[in-house]
Amino acid sequence: MSARIEVFDTVTELGPAQRGCVVVCGSHAGLVAIAYAVEAGLHAVVLNDAGIGKDGAGVAGLRVLEAIGMAACAVAHTSARIGDGRDTWLNGLVSVANAPARTAGVAAGMDAQTAAARLADAKAPAGELPAFSEGRELLLAQRGRPEVWAVDSVGMVLAADAGRILAIGSHGALHGGRPETALAADAYAAVFNDAGVGKDDIGITRLAVLDARGVAAATVSAASARIGDGRSTYEDGILSHVNARAAALGARPGMTCREWVRVLLDRDGPRFGNPEPDSGSLPES
Repeated sequence: MSARIEVFDTVTELGPAQRGCVVVCGSHAGLVAIAYAVEAGLHAVVLNDAGIGKDGAGVAGLRVLEAIGMAACAVAHTSARIGDGRDTWLNGLVSVANAPARTAGVAAGMDAQTAAARLADAKAPAGELPAFSEGRELLLAQRGRPEVWAVDSVGMVLAADAGRILAIGSHGALHGGRPETALAADAYAAVFNDAGVGKDDIGITRLAVLDARGVAAATVSAASARIGDGRSTYEDGILSHVNARAAALGARPGMTCREWVRVLLDRDGPRFGNPEPDSGSLPES
C-alpha cells in the first residue's frame, strides 16, 4: 500500500501524525533538516536544494539518508520557493535524488508531484541516524554586551534569545510567506543563510519583516556558509543582504559575519546585563 503524501512548509512542524508519510516540504535538504525528518519517522521526503551552496550543504542530508535507506530528493531552489510547501508541490522540479529515490524512479527534472507518488511506493527506511549535536552553541559572552549564539535551525530559537546576536543556519525565507514565522524572539541581531536567494527572492524575505520589528537582520550567501550550520554562518559567512536596521548598525554586503559581530560588540550604546565573566573573545576574521 502506498504511503500517504502530506505537504508542509517546514520540517520543524512535523509530528507523530506524519510517521510513515511522504512529506513534500519547503525546508532545505541539509543535515539539520533531515534529522527532523527521521525523528518524525517519515517514509520519504521531498525538500529544497537551497542553492546547493558551500560544501554541497543544501543537499548533504540526502546522502546521509541513504545509510538508513530513506528515499529522498530535493527540488531546485529556482523552481520553488524555499520554505513554501505548496509551491514545492505545485512547481518544484527535482534537481537531486539519492540512491533509494532513484531506485524508486525519481530523476532530475521530474515534477515534485510525480516524484512524491514514486517515493510513496519506495522501500521503507530502516536503521537509525548517528546522533547530532543539539544545534545551539554559545560563542561569546562578554560582560555588558549581548551574547552571541550559533543556532543551527530557526526552530531552535528560544524566547531567551531576545536581545542576543544569533548566527542562524536556517534560510532567510518566511515559512509559507507568513510574517509570524520570521523569528520567535526579538533578537538584537540575526543572520540567516540566503539559500541562493531563489525563486521570487524568497531566501531573504525575513529581513523586511524583522526590520519592521526593529531587529537588525542579514543573510550570508549560501556559497560562503553551510546552510543548517549556525557556526558556519558565523565563522564562514559573507553578508549578501542586510535590512535597514542592520545597515544602521554597520552591516554591509561583502562584510563577513564575524566582522559585523565585532562592529556590534564594539558599538557605543546601551549596555546589556550579562552577569557572567567574559567566556570568550572575538576571533580574528
